[in-house]
Amino acid sequence: MSDFANMLHNEYTGLAFKIMFLTIVFLFGICIGSFLNVVIIRLPRNESLIKRSSHCMTCGTEIRPIDLIPVFSWLFLRGKCHSCGEKISPRYPIVESLNGILYVLTFMILDINAKAIITCVAMSLLVVIAFMDWDTQEIDMIIVGLLLMLAVPAAIFTDEVSVKHRIIGALAISVPFFLIGEISRPIIRKKFGEDFRAIELGDTLLMVAAGALLGTQAVIVSALFGVVSLAVFGIIWKFCLHKESKIAFGPFLSIGIAAAMLWGNQIASWYIGLLTAEPTV
Repeated sequence: MSDFANMLHNEYTGLAFKIMFLTIVFLFGICIGSFLNVVIIRLPRNESLIKRSSHCMTCGTEIRPIDLIPVFSWLFLRGKCHSCGEKISPRYPIVESLNGILYVLTFMILDINAKAIITCVAMSLLVVIAFMDWDTQEIDMIIVGLLLMLAVPAAIFTDEVSVKHRIIGALAISVPFFLIGEISRPIIRKKFGEDFRAIELGDTLLMVAAGALLGTQAVIVSALFGVVSLAVFGIIWKFCLHKESKIAFGPFLSIGIAAAMLWGNQIASWYIGLLTAEPTV
């Protein structure tokens, strides 16, 4: 992999190669995104991810192979089932396209190396976490466990974050999140008569995995991104769309983690530099 390091950012690498490589990355990403759709739908229902063929959610007709081409089949079918004509949710091409775009963005920023490959896997897991939590208000622990496991190859094949900082990172946000959840639970129960926490355990465990993967500085950046994006969306959701339902935190934490995987350490270093810079006269 070292032979390919910085290839995309090398001035001697031709534009044609970059376009061809990133096109392949995008196509591979949308194919993986097609499988992510299956995971997002079937995992909460405890259905097999591989045994049953893809089928229309309305009429149950098995989807033809020609209609399984990621993104393009949805466009060719004009978003409708070929059998019953029922509308197919645009969620499917959105997830596929999003995964492909995240892969391309990852390689464009990190170049061709082990970190980029690990980051792409993490991006796909975050897509699943975000959409599944939005649908069910639950974060699947299997997916969080897979995200946590990525910290092992990240520690072996990259040297940007020490094991010490990965351990500290796993605790830096998750411990405050856990305490906030514990303190808020009896208050919410007393005031609203409902048994839930301001920050659920799933969100807390997600930040354990994120901290182990990112390290101390980047995981703090990810939490900040997540909280700010949730606050902005919450204002729009409540006052502009007049929605009163509970908003899942997982999608916004996933956005923050994804951003931190690409720019977290740079943002943290920039901010620390501002704090430690000597004032000019």
